[in-house]
Amino acid sequence: MAVGARLELRRRRAIGALLVARCSESLGELERALGEYAGYLAARPADRALAEEAKTSRVALAVKLAKAGNTQHVAVARDALADPNRTVRYFAALQLASLGTEAGKAAVPVLREILAQEKDEDLVERAKLALLRLDRKALSASPDPRRGAREAAWVRVRIYEKGASKPGVSINLPVALADLVFKSLPDDAVADLRKEGYDARTFWERLKQTGPAEILTVEGDDGERIQVWIE
Repeated sequence: MAVGARLELRRRRAIGALLVARCSESLGELERALGEYAGYLAARPADRALAEEAKTSRVALAVKLAKAGNTQHVAVARDALADPNRTVRYFAALQLASLGTEAGKAAVPVLREILAQEKDEDLVERAKLALLRLDRKALSASPDPRRGAREAAWVRVRIYEKGASKPGVSINLPVALADLVFKSLPDDAVADLRKEGYDARTFWERLKQTGPAEILTVEGDDGERIQVWIE
């Protein structure tokens, strides 16, 4: 068989493996899809966009399987942190951070790389939130013994639709304004908050002094996600 024919046969087999991987993933056969993506990448595909897609899909599958208890697949995402493709590297870091402190600590250098080099505001904010998830003091300035840690200045809210990588709603509220709202609450509302253990008169003042930190992440039944943090 001629060299050109062999190359064409290999290309077709690789495309076939990619199609099978996509179908397996859509059918919920995650382990099989993970292997099929690996098979496609092993053929060293010339199409960079398809290779990038296969790599990020494989990382996402590995993390999904790890969350389901198959922690041996974490290595797939961890190895992707060293990928020469920036998109794959960043995606792997954000995915690993969702697994918690132990698995996510390997992603910290790449997350900091995003903060240092990227201009995309949404990507930078996602990296910040990922770092805060791993270490609530990760974005705090070095404390000055005369002044204490840097105070937080903003309350940030992001609302994501199901499967979306960028928020559909973005809210940036100065902490000073939130503080003013809390302090102007009616007396009965203040009393109700006090019963729940919150002092509305000093809540935001204490919160500012904690420095940047994630406050909460809410996952909706329909797949939407709401994230709130201070910075």
